[in-house]
Amino acid sequence: MAEEDEQAVRAAVDGELRLLDPEVRADPARVRELLDPQFTEIGASGRRWDAESVLTVTSGGAVSADSPVEVGEMSGAVLAPGVVHLTYVTEHRGLRARRSSVWRLTGAGWRLYFHQGTPDCRQGTADPCPGTPAG
Repeated sequence: MAEEDEQAVRAAVDGELRLLDPEVRADPARVRELLDPQFTEIGASGRRWDAESVLTVTSGGAVSADSPVEVGEMSGAVLAPGVVHLTYVTEHRGLRARRSSVWRLTGAGWRLYFHQGTPDCRQGTADPCPGTPAG
């Protein structure tokens, strides 16, 4: 990977990890700095979110430092100049999800443009998806 691409991926990973930090998530101003104005998310619940709905939830105290999000298998790729795709796995309160994020470089820096979380329903997870056969 070219040095410029490595720097882009590192910037996106840094932003993603900041958004997962309970201290950052508890501060709507810090979250807003990381979200693109056109941000959309399809959460692991299937719910669709935009920047304002995410900010409403985070400012309501829904995030707790007592239950940090564990992150693994983080990898990234530059899709085009100024566009990075990240994939990773999270575990939070016994629930595991596979995640995908698209970050784009704007005049204000790297911003999260799109995010999707998909429940990981493999056998052995704490909460297998209902109606899905194990394995």
